[in-house]
Amino acid sequence: MIEIGMIFNRRYKILGAIGSGGMANVFLAHDLILDRDVAIKVLRVNFQNDPIATRRFQREALAASELVHPNVVSVYDVGEEDGVQYLVMEYVRGMDLKKYISQNYPIPNERVVDIMRQILSAMSLAHAHRIIHRDLKPQNILVDENGTVKITDFGIAIAFAETALTQTNSMMGSVHYLSPEQARGAMATNRSDIYSMGIILYELLTGGVPFDGDSAVTIALKHFQEELPSIRRINPSVPQSLENVALIATAKEANNRYESAQKMSDDISTALDSSRMNEEKVTFSPVDNTQTQALEPLKSPNEMMKTAERETMQSLKDSTNSKPKKKGKKRFLIPLFLVLLLAGLATAFIFLSPREVTVPDVENMTEAAARKALTDRKLEVAAVKKIESETVTSGKVIRTDPEKGQHVKENRAITIYLSKGTEKMKLEDYVGLAYVDVVDQLKLKGYDESLIKKKEESSDTIPSGQIMKQSVKAGKLVDPEKDELTFTVSSGPSGVEIASYVGMSFEGAQQQLLSIGFRYSQIERIDEESKTAKEGEVIKQSPEKGSVVSLYDGKITLVVAKKPKPVTLRDMSGYSKKEVQDYLEEQGLKLTVKEEFSDTVEKGLVIRQEPAADQQVDVGGTVTVIFSKGAEAKTEKKDFDVSITFSPTGEQVNYAVEIDNGSGVIKKSFTVAATGEVIKIPVTAGSDGKVKITIKDDTGKVLKTQSVAADNATITV
Repeated sequence: MIEIGMIFNRRYKILGAIGSGGMANVFLAHDLILDRDVAIKVLRVNFQNDPIATRRFQREALAASELVHPNVVSVYDVGEEDGVQYLVMEYVRGMDLKKYISQNYPIPNERVVDIMRQILSAMSLAHAHRIIHRDLKPQNILVDENGTVKITDFGIAIAFAETALTQTNSMMGSVHYLSPEQARGAMATNRSDIYSMGIILYELLTGGVPFDGDSAVTIALKHFQEELPSIRRINPSVPQSLENVALIATAKEANNRYESAQKMSDDISTALDSSRMNEEKVTFSPVDNTQTQALEPLKSPNEMMKTAERETMQSLKDSTNSKPKKKGKKRFLIPLFLVLLLAGLATAFIFLSPREVTVPDVENMTEAAARKALTDRKLEVAAVKKIESETVTSGKVIRTDPEKGQHVKENRAITIYLSKGTEKMKLEDYVGLAYVDVVDQLKLKGYDESLIKKKEESSDTIPSGQIMKQSVKAGKLVDPEKDELTFTVSSGPSGVEIASYVGMSFEGAQQQLLSIGFRYSQIERIDEESKTAKEGEVIKQSPEKGSVVSLYDGKITLVVAKKPKPVTLRDMSGYSKKEVQDYLEEQGLKLTVKEEFSDTVEKGLVIRQEPAADQQVDVGGTVTVIFSKGAEAKTEKKDFDVSITFSPTGEQVNYAVEIDNGSGVIKKSFTVAATGEVIKIPVTAGSDGKVKITIKDDTGKVLKTQSVAADNATITV
């Protein structure tokens, strides 16, 4: 028994219960070694004592742990503790897709495509590893806080699909997402998972499942007997190209579905392209499901093997017990007999083979008239199916299968599809219920959404979104294709005045809006590059501060700054300083200016830049640009002698002389007699025609500094 607070397997501290299902209980735990939260799934007691089930659980769980993919819940560990089989998995903070749909419907088509591409990416990897999920449903798909989708329960569905039975004693898995072949009791394939993903796509687009009923058997029968309800009738914003993806994925015949999850992903990736907006609706030839088939439990591999062995042994036994026949003396008559037999069969085929006839057009005929027309063509009526029709009067023929104009053999079985018109339904009392829930209910019952009208009235007592009145009283019969319904819905108080969220983080602004009563689906985020704001900061909002917004159906758009892409520098050689400043300011970059002489580049123009052209710099970074000072002024250098007169000091003195012409400093040393002395030093004038002379004594003290030229080259110390 696992209890809150215990240390499981000497490593995982149990923090609480997350949930439970038919096969397992899930606990939130903290990994004391790796210091992270994890989810631990523990098999229920009734499975722990089944050695075959536990062995398959371990094998398949290990297989699932090989699926390393961002859209698959990671499996960290699998094992047994005190006889308890368990899995340690990644803990995903968020909600399952079922709850996500409930809270966010209607979901934008772009987000639906994004969610499905993530699911399909994960399933492509699973199928590549020869793993069939078998139990794909929104409850097994998690959406984390960042909107990333993650599939869970890999391996468990496979491990128990052949041993565990549901309460209906049919097969494992959620019947709302079950493929027709699974409903018939056949083995699941990759295309069974694709069918389940098609149903998930249907639910994302419509907010509900396509087939429902009072029992699992009723729902299972609908999967292979009834056509998928129209998505566009429930949600007119869905383009035909996107509905087609769901229609192909949920085709009754597995061979009509996508060959792989990758093929489905490729198709849905372009479903919202403008080039596909005028796509025709996908149709398939009707499948004859007139005979109800019993749903039997799937046999386990052991049972299937035993059956095969029994059949093989019986066949061998029958073969052994049969006695060889004696050879007749008239064996030579056999070839002649065969020749005569074949000739007779050929003659019979020529004269007795049925002729080809054309299926007549019986549309809009009564059933009796249609039967007569078909019988006259020597065709047999195999079945009559009644289906709803908006265009054909009740009791008249809609179409046949095979269709009119097709060439078939005489005595071919024909199915007639007879219109039952549009059925009326008894309206319930919806006062006091949430409007969005009522609309969902009516759409699932086939009500045309365009006929459902909403009239809002503010109320201080009735919660926003709740129905206050309905135009048609409860108990009345209405036509879901013709009769208009108007619901008076409370908009709550007149509205809420919103504040300014500019400058806040998106998460902070979102939490404030949620705290005053807005829903996630009412808050739209648009990311926009910004060179000045911090990443994740709200830079604009609509409506503006002070606007009054309805808590029921108001919309608030927050524009959030995202880090701009690095700037690829252009070559600025030859630019003026103003041109450089304008360009870098436009790109959000800073400028550092340097100058140097150049004999080739005009003064004031760019010589080079650092970083160089075509290099990338993050917005806000600095670019150093070197501008030309023009050509350096050149003066003809001149050599001359500098005459230095040292006055008598009464003792011998050592002097140091430094000669600087601008190109470098030359140092010389002299020893001068006590009586004084005149020393001449040859020098080369600098570019300005002068030389700077510095004279120091032997202590380093500067005695004199003087600039001299050729016409005045005398210094006295």
